[in-house]
Amino acid sequence: MVLAKSKVLLAAILKLKFLLSFAAFLGFYWATFGMKFGLGFAVLILLHELGHYIDIRRRGLPADMPVFLPGLGAYVRWKALGVSTETRAAISLAGPLAGLVVSVVCAVLWWQTGNPLWAALARAGAWLNLLNLIPVWVLDGGQAALALSKTERILLLTACLALWLVLGESAFFLVALGAAYQVFLAGELPAHPSRSTTVYFLVVLTALGMLLHLMPGHGFGAN
Repeated sequence: MVLAKSKVLLAAILKLKFLLSFAAFLGFYWATFGMKFGLGFAVLILLHELGHYIDIRRRGLPADMPVFLPGLGAYVRWKALGVSTETRAAISLAGPLAGLVVSVVCAVLWWQTGNPLWAALARAGAWLNLLNLIPVWVLDGGQAALALSKTERILLLTACLALWLVLGESAFFLVALGAAYQVFLAGELPAHPSRSTTVYFLVVLTALGMLLHLMPGHGFGAN
């Protein structure tokens, strides 16, 4: 009975932590960007994190609800012990994929209504998720790159440079710098590289770039 009650109490605390941190997160961006854009931007990040959370849970792995850090970002805590690098990479890329889908929805709403708010949210969402694919440190791209061989990392670097030159989006240069780090400086290479991760990474990367290219404005999109 004590264990059962402890689990219920822990679940309630974790849910409260999720709700309170998101409320503070929402308040921060509301105050920074105004009500409409701040609310939309906070929801974009929420859905990005839920992309990770849902992908983890559908694999039968334990995960906590997202925790939000106002002005910094958010994270989903889960147990990755014994999980392959390919699975970790797929979970990492699930967030940018969810962000891509939501940004496309915002773009469609802009095309349908002509309301510039939706265009700004679409661009901001695409920009944010593209930066999250920089393959360094704890960013989603950094975790996904752990499943790539050196040849696949070179392919990623080449694709980023090509997208930067063709689309003119400076964010791709930052992703390319991270890819260059993975090629020339990162010493860790997987025992079993994942080609599917390479394709997944490149498809999400390219789709985000195309969406940015189609949206009006430059950079973050909060103007």
